[in-house]
Amino acid sequence: MSTEVDYYELLEVERTADDATIKSAYRKLAMKYHPDKNGGCKDHEAKFKAVNEAYDCLKDPQKRAAYDRFGKAAFQNGGMGSGGFRGDPGFEGFSDIFESIFGMGRQGPRGPQRGADLRYDLEITLEEAFHGKQTEVSLEVSTQCGTCAGTGAKAGAGARGCNTCGGMGKVRAQQGFFVVERTCPTCHGAGEVISDPCNVCYGEGRVDKQKTLSVNIPPGVDEGTRIRLSGEGECGPRGAPCGDLYIFLHVKRHPIFEREGTTLYCRCPISFTTAALGGSIEVPGLDKQAHEIRIPAGIQSGKQLRQRGAGMPVLNGRGQGDMVVQVEVETPTKLTAKQKALLEEFRATETGDECPESRGFFEKLKSALGA
Repeated sequence: MSTEVDYYELLEVERTADDATIKSAYRKLAMKYHPDKNGGCKDHEAKFKAVNEAYDCLKDPQKRAAYDRFGKAAFQNGGMGSGGFRGDPGFEGFSDIFESIFGMGRQGPRGPQRGADLRYDLEITLEEAFHGKQTEVSLEVSTQCGTCAGTGAKAGAGARGCNTCGGMGKVRAQQGFFVVERTCPTCHGAGEVISDPCNVCYGEGRVDKQKTLSVNIPPGVDEGTRIRLSGEGECGPRGAPCGDLYIFLHVKRHPIFEREGTTLYCRCPISFTTAALGGSIEVPGLDKQAHEIRIPAGIQSGKQLRQRGAGMPVLNGRGQGDMVVQVEVETPTKLTAKQKALLEEFRATETGDECPESRGFFEKLKSALGA
């Protein structure tokens, strides 16, 4: 009795491996066992097909989830164990049933698939989010093979129909009463294979390359803002369109300002004399302007003062939000003898009316305690 070879073991990766690790392992093994590199060795050809089959399953999130749960039984004998077709990655709905029974099938290969979208996380400062900036990002991405111009074939060579699927790009499997179609594991849906593959990309039509891109960050971006660079994702196989690159922005924590939408918040300590007598303070904004904040006499700690138009720019719009300054009255800790004497003189003249909130609190406390 033959033992079923595990797809993860075939690709020499852990079951917890991410998509990038699986892809890298597949490319390494595909290059190692490619028939053109091994003089037509039957063992290597079989290994090459097995590696392709494993990657075809594990690169697809739904197929991989099904395989992790049921193994190859997910795609055989009714699929999904005793649950029949439910969730079967190779089963594309009731249209497959009608196609197999009444011959109302979709004809022809689906052709090379569009390249994958990519994500890049970029950290910026709050100042850069305010003013915007032009920056560059570098990443490794699949690009069109320059040797074969993306065809995947050597010069003068072409493609031939896939023997596995007969050029249809799909293979059919009997699952109980029904016949279900799934993507051909050999040609990956293209319906054809390269007869004489390019020596550089080994028939893929694309190679991994370090790429540097210019990114324009507009003023007013926020945490999680997504910038889309069309066509800058992974190149599709054999001349298929490229995917997109998505830049996700992350704004560093600022030592002074906190942000909520277009509003900037900051805490500002003031002296108790300024709080009592009133006055003004200057608060530098992210717009590099000094904003004068008027302090009304008798202001209390925690009071918020709003400066209109000194906040963050509106993303892709006009105008700016506000800056909100929360004052914190600071009690002096170092006093000269003269300052102490002046404060003692002030205390001697206090009647309690100067701080009505304190007076009211203690009167309520005495009343509550029956004092």
